[in-house]
Amino acid sequence: MKRVGFGVLTKTARFAKTVVTFAQKAVAGPPVPAYRPGEDGYADWVILAVQGLKEYLNHEYRKLMDVLREMPRVANLLDLTPETLPHFSTVCARKQEIPMKRWRAMLDSSVDLYELGDVQAIDATGVDRVQASQHYAKRTDYTFEAVKTTLLVDCETSAILDIHCSMKQPHDTQVGWQVLVRNLDVLGTVTADKGYDWEELRTRLRAESITPLIPQRDPGMRGWAKNLLIHDRAYHQRSNAESVFFGLRRRYGDTLWSRTWFGQFRELVMKSAVRNIERALEGSNW
Repeated sequence: MKRVGFGVLTKTARFAKTVVTFAQKAVAGPPVPAYRPGEDGYADWVILAVQGLKEYLNHEYRKLMDVLREMPRVANLLDLTPETLPHFSTVCARKQEIPMKRWRAMLDSSVDLYELGDVQAIDATGVDRVQASQHYAKRTDYTFEAVKTTLLVDCETSAILDIHCSMKQPHDTQVGWQVLVRNLDVLGTVTADKGYDWEELRTRLRAESITPLIPQRDPGMRGWAKNLLIHDRAYHQRSNAESVFFGLRRRYGDTLWSRTWFGQFRELVMKSAVRNIERALEGSNW
């Protein structure tokens, strides 16, 4: 806990203060009032901050709002009182309305808390969705079981730099191109498994002075020698991406609870941002 004046700022309060700051930053322009009676209701930054607290406290919406009503300091950071906190159904419904770019802005802000290293890793896995009833599945064409999730992580700090989600099964090379190209400014050396073997991707990275450590699938003798050199360098740091997946599941749950695919994408982005913030708080004195 951090002492502020004559009081003590707990880790939860520090997290809440940080997530509120990032939520306000994610909404373009000066922050609007937290709550305005009538049609305007609660500001987007309030809903984003509450969603971050949900992942941090690991509560369902109904229990989350009950807990927050017993936490006046956190409510005050939201510029609300325990009595004016939103109803849990409001928080749940408004989640779908906030554009994805604001959720991604939260993740981008969380990355700024770190001094990144020279090696980054990219990897993908499937994240389970909550089991739906047969009636719901038939009514909504709920036929897929997992969300293909790709993470770009910094190997030195284990910060999640970017995330890509898909309900289909796109090839890793196509997802890798999309994720890596939009993060060229933070990349130094990129390590990935053979699923990302695409010479055009390597060429693009080298053109940006980025070193690709991506083995070839069917190397032949010349390729075998190149793969050997790759494994002798920083390729072993690729396992950091797997460790981040494991930590993300263990701390924030291994199942997505949102019913809609776009809700699940938002859930994964917020989990990543919250993980970055929480780890940064653990390793700092601010």
